[in-house]
Amino acid sequence: MSETLFTGISQLATPRPGPRRGAEMGQLDITEQAALLVRDGLVAWVGPAAQAPDAANEVNLGGRAVVPGLVDPHTHAVWAGHRLADWEAKLQGATYEDILARGGGIRSTMRATAAATLEALEQLTRPRLQRLTASGATTVEVKSGYGLDFAAELRMLEVVRRLQGVYELQPTLLIHVPPEENRARYVQGVCEELIPEVAHQGLATSVDVFTEKEAFNVQETRAIFEAARANGLHIKLHADQFHAIGGTELACEMGALSVDHLEASGEAQIRALAESDTVATVLPGVTLHLGLPAAPARALVDAGAIVAVGTDLNPGSSPLFSTQLALALSVRLNKLTPAEALSACTVNAAHALGLSDRGSLSPGQRADFCVLAGPDWREVAYALGGQAVQEVHCAHSAQAAFGPSSSPPGT
Repeated sequence: MSETLFTGISQLATPRPGPRRGAEMGQLDITEQAALLVRDGLVAWVGPAAQAPDAANEVNLGGRAVVPGLVDPHTHAVWAGHRLADWEAKLQGATYEDILARGGGIRSTMRATAAATLEALEQLTRPRLQRLTASGATTVEVKSGYGLDFAAELRMLEVVRRLQGVYELQPTLLIHVPPEENRARYVQGVCEELIPEVAHQGLATSVDVFTEKEAFNVQETRAIFEAARANGLHIKLHADQFHAIGGTELACEMGALSVDHLEASGEAQIRALAESDTVATVLPGVTLHLGLPAAPARALVDAGAIVAVGTDLNPGSSPLFSTQLALALSVRLNKLTPAEALSACTVNAAHALGLSDRGSLSPGQRADFCVLAGPDWREVAYALGGQAVQEVHCAHSAQAAFGPSSSPPGT
């Protein structure tokens, strides 16, 4: 049995075990002059330091604040190539169609990713995950979706599996971009070949679909969801990024773990999410980078929905490598309070991945936590630069504890 008592905690701020919805998101348990007992990777006790039990080992955190480890429920961390030329062209007034005509856009990322070897993709992905983890993320979801063919999709997911020994990762098969020809045949292949193979190899826990006017329609999404469920996988959805075409309502009807983006959601979509257990995941990095309207997180919370926040780390629309910064941006752009943002990035983000054992520093939960640079927990939502998170403790991962200047094993 391993046992450590962490003392010298100025404030320990945590939501209760999740998910938290509506007004509950703003309710944190805050303990001043706290201590945290960790036993075999789980929280055994938390409370005032003056009442702390004895332990075999003790670590003094020097009067700094502690919050739960952050959970990033939406990333595309595996890719090759870059989109810097696209970004510069957009700044000079080029439209999305102009960029595509020049050979850029998402299909350029798909070509580069499909051409990269497994080893090359792994080497590209490692430092991205290191940066997310150093920012406070103790669990990270990683999607495929940049494969031109099924073999490339499987290769992306294999990269995630290789890195699961270093990082705490949740892999998702993303059905992202329809082919330019033989669309019906492609969807059939996804349902009858790709999803069963992913499930057979244990390469993903969920299947995600991009439902948009320019991507997959509601009927196609339903067929893919049904195939995922038949193969024992959870379902998730990209929806309402540009247009609300019914994807959110379908996801709520079918019990999806989450619907992500939501920039174009209106009253009907907000109501559907508020009346369901499907998590509304907002992605402020997209708003910042693309200048899109912010997803209506304030209205979602006020309606009683379960709201989460993610980075959407990807090369085209959200080159955001900090989960802590996503949390801070959700306060500025999506109008969450600091307490709501912390709940959104911990217990609710975990729920968006189908996980109930993390996100809260409560007895029996995983002892994943962040030690902040200062004594006030609100720094995690306040800081827009520097290093608000000074140490990251991940109880069940090879990167057990490290700060921004150190590297996890194998990096």
